[in-house]
Amino acid sequence: MVKLRIDNKEINVPKGTTILDAAVKVGIDIPTLCHMKLHDMNIENKPGGCRICVVEVAGRKNLAPACCTAVDEGMVCNTNSVRVINARRTVMELILSDHPAECLTCAKSGECELQDMAHRLGIRELHYTGEQSTYRMDDSPAIIRDPNKCIMCRRCEMMCNEIQTVGVLTAVQRGFKSVVTPAFQHDLMHSECTFCGQCLAVCPTGALTEVDETGAVIRALADPKKTVVVQTAPAVRAALGEEFGNKPGTLVTGKMVAALRRLGFDYVFDTDFAADLTIMEEGTELLRRLNGYLKGDKSVKLPILTSCCPAWVNFFEHQFPDMLDIPSTARSPQQMFGSIAKTYFAEKLGIDRKDMVVVSIMPCVAKKYERGREEFAVNGNPDVDIVLTTRELAYFLKLFNVDLNSLPEEEFDQPMGESTGAGVIFGTTGGVIEAAVRTAYEVHTGKELPRLDFEELRGMQGLREATIDFDGLPLKIGIAHGLGNARKLLEDIQSGKSQYHAIEIMSCPGGCIGGGGQPYHHGKVEILRKRQQAIYLEDDLKTIRKSHENPYIQKLYAEFLGEPMSAKAHSLLHTKYFNKHNLAHK
Repeated sequence: MVKLRIDNKEINVPKGTTILDAAVKVGIDIPTLCHMKLHDMNIENKPGGCRICVVEVAGRKNLAPACCTAVDEGMVCNTNSVRVINARRTVMELILSDHPAECLTCAKSGECELQDMAHRLGIRELHYTGEQSTYRMDDSPAIIRDPNKCIMCRRCEMMCNEIQTVGVLTAVQRGFKSVVTPAFQHDLMHSECTFCGQCLAVCPTGALTEVDETGAVIRALADPKKTVVVQTAPAVRAALGEEFGNKPGTLVTGKMVAALRRLGFDYVFDTDFAADLTIMEEGTELLRRLNGYLKGDKSVKLPILTSCCPAWVNFFEHQFPDMLDIPSTARSPQQMFGSIAKTYFAEKLGIDRKDMVVVSIMPCVAKKYERGREEFAVNGNPDVDIVLTTRELAYFLKLFNVDLNSLPEEEFDQPMGESTGAGVIFGTTGGVIEAAVRTAYEVHTGKELPRLDFEELRGMQGLREATIDFDGLPLKIGIAHGLGNARKLLEDIQSGKSQYHAIEIMSCPGGCIGGGGQPYHHGKVEILRKRQQAIYLEDDLKTIRKSHENPYIQKLYAEFLGEPMSAKAHSLLHTKYFNKHNLAHK
């Protein structure tokens, strides 16, 4: 333990503690910009680059960055002297002198930490002028990267390299010309970027934002020739309320449905319906592989990997191209919904698929990239036309003066609005495989499940494993969330260490509840836990909690698809994967 004094407050902290963390323990708030701690993940970004957190240390000539200066025995610190405040204001003015004055049109205005810090430090005019950085805008299908707004905090670099292990973003050059960018300053589209969106989830400015598609929705709703349907992902209902002043974990399912109707959508459907459909296809695929494995068929590829997350799909296409035959070929729920909407439902309405516009509300930035993949289009017409993130939906509702909190609870439209508890738990880590187990067990054994809640598959640990008794068959399951953890699991498979039959992988911390398009959680895992609790609460409240018991799914197969994994189902609901490794390095 080390004893020190901060602003005349004595404190004892473990050796190695930073001044910043020591100050927090005595209730002293030192402003920070580049620093970020991802709670409970043992990851901390503390490059000391911005110098906003400088403090005075007795006996030291220069000011010390609190975020990366360790305490010493007997240290005396002053966090709010005239010298410190003057230095912070000077640093902020210098940062702002090389920052575009575009706050009125910036996507992060009102959510910008740089903007908030300038206000906190009382910056009203800039005393420094000079050359400003000028970089080319990088406009991908999912993420807009504006290097001119980069303040070199390097949070995105930490997220991309240390947590997701994708390795796309890095700081290049030095001094005034330094910037965070993909290698050779290529566009994200020409890199190994997965579009998981975790970089923009931690970016303090507008340097990284999602592609805004709200204008496209307005144009679609205004076109009388178009039938506009909307689907909402399970994780959205557990987080949307935060944008309207509700506590994290507040379920707003019914109010969200009512709000979407107020916007003018012709039909309000639920992606949970397509999640149930995914289980029918992915679960059948799992059982077929298991049966082949048990019969000694050496051509069977196990473990089967879930394929619902487009960022994860992009990850293994780029970084594990030798394993493309292991993941399930089932499309994600978003894409299954779009395919069924523009075939089965369009036929029921008697309209051409080109006259239907499918809008997705997703917690995920990568869904914008996914809907544009060529294999998810018929003669150039995509199965899903437009994707909005949870944040974009909140903005959209406020634009139309829709007060979410004052609306009544309403139900989804049918036939693609009915879902089970298994569908809703897709929104959190462990949920997809738990939903699959609920159906696969009963189909495999012909017996009713003795229990519906598989607690051993739940939690927030980055890597988890469990063995489920399939009536004498021990089904070994691995679970990972975060691409860094996914890499560990895949490397275990490659090396032969893995003994799993099935693996669920989600790209984002906590799964979709922590997606790159969700309300900003600023690294606070407690917020993710609250959202996760909301997901499981909705599951508990459902009358039907197993995907194969969804009556509208049963009707879909009876009227249209035939049976799971049929030729028609395979054509509409399955996909293939591509070796992106060579493409990314051309």
